Amino acid sequence: MRESASTFLTDEEKTRIEDAVREAEKRTEGEIVVMVVAESHHYPLSGMIGGILFGTAASLSAALFSGYDSMWHFLGFFVPSFALCSEIVKRWMPLKKLFVSRSDMEEEVEEAAIGSFFKNRVYETGNHTGILIYISLFEHRVRILADKGISSRVDQSRWDAITALITQGIKEKKQASALCGAIQRCGELLEEVFPASEDNTNEISDSVLIGRSLKGDGS
Repeated sequence: MRESASTFLTDEEKTRIEDAVREAEKRTEGEIVVMVVAESHHYPLSGMIGGILFGTAASLSAALFSGYDSMWHFLGFFVPSFALCSEIVKRWMPLKKLFVSRSDMEEEVEEAAIGSFFKNRVYETGNHTGILIYISLFEHRVRILADKGISSRVDQSRWDAITALITQGIKEKKQASALCGAIQRCGELLEEVFPASEDNTNEISDSVLIGRSLKGDGS
């Protein structure tokens, strides 16, 4: 039931994206990294809240229909009902979303994207010209993080436009084409402020990162 990061892109689509990264980086000193995760956090409270609500409803129904309506019988029904309902909520993504607020999603995606930026050493380029395109499937969120060498010289609205391009492409099930277009635009922005030098080297792998979330078990 979990949205799988490993099936978000086919092998052929990953190759297209990696080729797009290589082409974009030929024109600039910048480095572009694409990362996809199933979710940015496992949101443990969603299972607990869902388990309590659905477990209580199931236990009350079972107690009433069975005729065993004492508190002890209710608790006997509730314990297994809570465990089962909690597990269902955790594994069924559309149901799980009912128990996660938009603000929590925004906060967790932002934190996980920043963590991934550092974990994958996007900040270690010579001129601080790394870019991370971070896609979190459960939350339906895209973040573009640019290192300090770029962020101070490119207006945020231009990154927002690229983010919107990717988001729309994912909605239309054209994620590979949208990412290739976004990478091309990133390359154009980078070329404006950090055009390629004669000794331009590839400092970070061009491979698409299919990763586990930093704070959960998304894969």
